Amino acid sequence: MGEELRFRRATERDLPTLVAMLADDIEGKKREIVSDPPDPVYVEAFRAIEASGSVMIVVAELEGKIIGSMQLVTLPGLGGRGAWRMQIEGVRVASHLRGQGYGTQMLRHAIAIAKERGCKRVQLTTHNVRAEAKRLYERLGFVASHVGMKLELGQLQVVGR
Repeated sequence: MGEELRFRRATERDLPTLVAMLADDIEGKKREIVSDPPDPVYVEAFRAIEASGSVMIVVAELEGKIIGSMQLVTLPGLGGRGAWRMQIEGVRVASHLRGQGYGTQMLRHAIAIAKERGCKRVQLTTHNVRAEAKRLYERLGFVASHVGMKLELGQLQVVGR
């Protein structure tokens, strides 16, 4: 297993690295724009995340360098007797370090944060093409209990008008 990671909340200075990590992925390379300075849409999105209070981006550092990131969203709910849950999104480990246990450390850190915040459930989704990620999540006890569905609004075609 890899060396112990250090975790911290991401800062706006981290954006070029964060966007590059999002793009270093089979799906991300189709949709992300890597530049330094980052495209203003990423700056705007980061600032909205920081202002929300219920969303944070966590970076994982190894020897002072960012090698991983994830977005954690704390969600209130009525179901489950008002149970809070955490949604984990955008989990990335630097491609040259995958398979060395860093993703496991990151997810365990996210689960610890969820417990600290009183969440009763941790949930995530992964794209069907990410077989290695799916195996990691299953090893940690995540169960494919629901069918996830998405509607890309930029692609939306109105039917029946």
